[in-house]
Amino acid sequence: MKKIISMLFASFLVFGFISNASAAKTLKCQTVISAKGDEAVMLKDFTDNVTKLTNGSLKFEIMPAGTVVGVKETLDAVDKGLIDCGFAWTHYWSGEHPAAMLFGSPVAGGGVGIDNIAFLSWFLYGGGEQLYDRLWGEMNRNIKGFMLQPVGPEALGWFPRQIKNMDDFRTFKFRTPPGIPGQTYKDIGIASVAMGGGDILPALEAGTIDAAEWCCPQPDKVFGIHKVLKHYYLQGLHQVVVNADFYITGTTYEKFTDHEKFSLKMAADASLMRALAYRINTNGLALKDLTENHGVILEDTPADYFPAYMAAAKATLEKNAAKNPFFKEVYDSMINFANTAVPFWSGAQTSNAKLGMAYANELKKK
Repeated sequence: MKKIISMLFASFLVFGFISNASAAKTLKCQTVISAKGDEAVMLKDFTDNVTKLTNGSLKFEIMPAGTVVGVKETLDAVDKGLIDCGFAWTHYWSGEHPAAMLFGSPVAGGGVGIDNIAFLSWFLYGGGEQLYDRLWGEMNRNIKGFMLQPVGPEALGWFPRQIKNMDDFRTFKFRTPPGIPGQTYKDIGIASVAMGGGDILPALEAGTIDAAEWCCPQPDKVFGIHKVLKHYYLQGLHQVVVNADFYITGTTYEKFTDHEKFSLKMAADASLMRALAYRINTNGLALKDLTENHGVILEDTPADYFPAYMAAAKATLEKNAAKNPFFKEVYDSMINFANTAVPFWSGAQTSNAKLGMAYANELKKK
């Protein structure tokens, strides 16, 4: 009898193990980009790490833009559980709530001197993450978000010829990001046209636009912008800080174990550093290739661009803060952080910039 009970118990354990293993779910995640984008490469790095940390209890299927829904419907699809998770830049949803811009792409560094690294300090240690978690409730969304991929500063963009000043700049129809960064260009007289990255090259060839920005040397190269435009400007203010995020349906996330939730958090935090490191390396290689092998001319951004864009950005930020209480709360948090962090960090970064430019100038002489 004891032998029979032992066999039954052993069978129960095996059955239980199989049941738990079969319960491991493959989460279907749609991005707002193509499978070729560097962002998709880094997203796969993040999801692979989550799978390893959870011993396979969480697995992911990454789907390119348009697989299930259109780009603009991605957040809705995650919210309603049509897809388990999504990947996008949170400022894409700033038309739904202006504070989304402060997390996805705080225009001109929030107008308070916050660069991409200082932003991570605010997010992780200055109260930003707690406010980010509240954003979804402010938007009445059933979503849990994770910030994954900081980028920046993004390049001003690509032009068919050299631009000497702002009046020159205003002669172009210019592709910009959606939301407040693009609106700020309109505020300074630029003919701003918002569109997805995959539409840039066809729009340039069709004449719908005649200048464009997307991101940085490597992503820009992937989209082939250099095949049409050859004058490239690295220094821009519209997206000094840009963050791509991962969204999970809230009810799905709440069903995860504590270990699975912690694994997502740790993999996301690791992704913040891995994305920064990845970008510096790949963008450096891409810029070298673009200038040496594709006839791209690296230009300096006209000096009158910076005060014009900064003034317009500050006015936009203050206007939104006056209208929306949650926007004001987030913006005030960034200002409070910047009042102590930026004087230190900007001073320290001056050494880094001079160190790097000294070597870059030496390379030009060779």
